[in-house]
Amino acid sequence: MKFIVSSTVLLKQLQSISGVLNTNNTLPILDNFLFKIADNKLVVSASDLETTMTTEIELTNSDKDGTVAIPARFILDTLKTFADEPLTFTVDESSFGIEMASSNGKFKLTGFNGEEFPRIPSIEKASELEIKSEALGNAINKTLFATGNDELRPVMSGVMFELNEENLTFVSTDAHKLVRYRRLDVQADKASSFIMPKKPLNLLKGILDGSDEMVKVQYNNMNAYFEFNNIQLICRLIDGTYPNYEAVIPKENNNVLTIDRKSLLASVKRVSIFSNKTTHQVRLKISGSELNISAEDLDYSNEAKERLTCQYSGEDIEIGFNSRFLVEMLNNLTSEQVLLKLSEPNRAGLLIPEGGDENEEVLMLVMPVMLNH
Repeated sequence: MKFIVSSTVLLKQLQSISGVLNTNNTLPILDNFLFKIADNKLVVSASDLETTMTTEIELTNSDKDGTVAIPARFILDTLKTFADEPLTFTVDESSFGIEMASSNGKFKLTGFNGEEFPRIPSIEKASELEIKSEALGNAINKTLFATGNDELRPVMSGVMFELNEENLTFVSTDAHKLVRYRRLDVQADKASSFIMPKKPLNLLKGILDGSDEMVKVQYNNMNAYFEFNNIQLICRLIDGTYPNYEAVIPKENNNVLTIDRKSLLASVKRVSIFSNKTTHQVRLKISGSELNISAEDLDYSNEAKERLTCQYSGEDIEIGFNSRFLVEMLNNLTSEQVLLKLSEPNRAGLLIPEGGDENEEVLMLVMPVMLNH
């Protein structure tokens, strides 16, 4: 089996799927890329059993169809050293020996039987939808940071996709913070939901380029499949029932603060340096058109206070939050102004961006921490 491919094209495509590879695999074959030649196309796959990514490269020259597994680290390190030039691969189908020829030399390495590579699962009885790559990228960016790491509650370690005939909603929570991101420009034929693990979402985030190109999504109750440009990703879904997140979102929030996002973010970052290193607590005291942000660490007699002007309607209120959660949320919003909606000092606060894309709705919820007066 023989084929010719550009070194830079091959390197770029291999790098785009190499994030799937684990450093310690239970199956040694998973340390390899699967190269498959068919119909003058080179299809390369990488897998960790849970997630498989595949990319396609059109070939100008290949003599016959076949498969071989090539050590991933070896070929990536080698390709990085070449300038852009055609490389000729010759594979011995009996020993799986591989010869790679460039204009200046020849390189030999040992491959493995491609038949040992795990079969890529097919998605049967799948539901389908399409979403712009920019919209999907935004949804992942705004929800992924709020997922949990508790192994006892695996459903909260992923992002839930909730589909119906009106919109597509993405939800993530770790019980301290929650994000609900809604797309009004994506609909499904029937209501359904699935929970995507963190790793494939991070991989998708890396390949989506923020263009208007459409991403094709297929899913059933076991797997989800994403196709974008010439890359396909298929992953196993998290099994389980997602918590009833709507029940946690307070409905009556009569105290509404409007403030410049960057000013609030900078202030919380500064003040939190002086907070207790265990609780990271900052105190927000709102009265009239004034927001006072303070923190203290009694163990070290550290203290900080700042005053910001804001628009506010509601009763005077004093509430405490974990500053790290506030910083994460404000960092993941992009609007100039944000609304902070509050009801009681012991109930969750809502951060909502003001203005922005009419097709998206973002709501971020953060649980308060008890203030010790």
